[in-house]
Amino acid sequence: MSKTRKVIPALDVTDLNRIESLIKTIDQQDIIYGYKAGFSLGLTHGLPKVVETIRKFSDKPIIYDHQKAATDIPDTGKLFAKTMKESGIDEVILFPQAGPVTLEAWVKAVQELGMKVIVGGIMTHPKFVVSEGGFIRDEAVIEMYRKSFELGVRDFVVPLTKPEATKTLYEQAGLDESCAFYSPGFGKQGGDAAQFAFLKKHYMIIGRSLLGAEDPLGYLKNVENQIYDI
Repeated sequence: MSKTRKVIPALDVTDLNRIESLIKTIDQQDIIYGYKAGFSLGLTHGLPKVVETIRKFSDKPIIYDHQKAATDIPDTGKLFAKTMKESGIDEVILFPQAGPVTLEAWVKAVQELGMKVIVGGIMTHPKFVVSEGGFIRDEAVIEMYRKSFELGVRDFVVPLTKPEATKTLYEQAGLDESCAFYSPGFGKQGGDAAQFAFLKKHYMIIGRSLLGAEDPLGYLKNVENQIYDI
């Protein structure tokens, strides 16, 4: 079975010059799928400026992670989607913890404007779901993924720090080999990509380890060697 293993740098900084330098250095590497921008860049500079900066050096997908979007009322989904589209964003991460009506409204709003929807429901840190001592019901997380799949979503966030929880989600939410999975938790958080060999298409989201590397190309080569045969 052919597998895909790629890296997505998480640009969780506020300095656009730093972003320019990094992307100029690494963008030609085949292992790079795209770039994830979050609230730090978006709120500091505005998303159109962030997209413009990345587009100077790359035509790869730009993913926006609002950390966390789709936690508002259903009606604001269209406004959010319009903002993303007009900013030049290609893919959007949603964490629809506000319930199934918001989930459906926001997913459809993003889809209708031709952007890729990526849905997450569980995070990398301890004590997130009830079974870990957290606030969110385990069953609710599974339902987020199942409902999203039914709405045509085929791209999902799963935490690299929680392989068993991911296997449970994959099986109980009815996900399949048509899906792609985006995983934060590589590097500083200690996630082990080898535990996710069952995923056909898997993208590692890497932030602090790559941003702090003295030799980004050398760091990426090391990552490539680690994940190539998984």
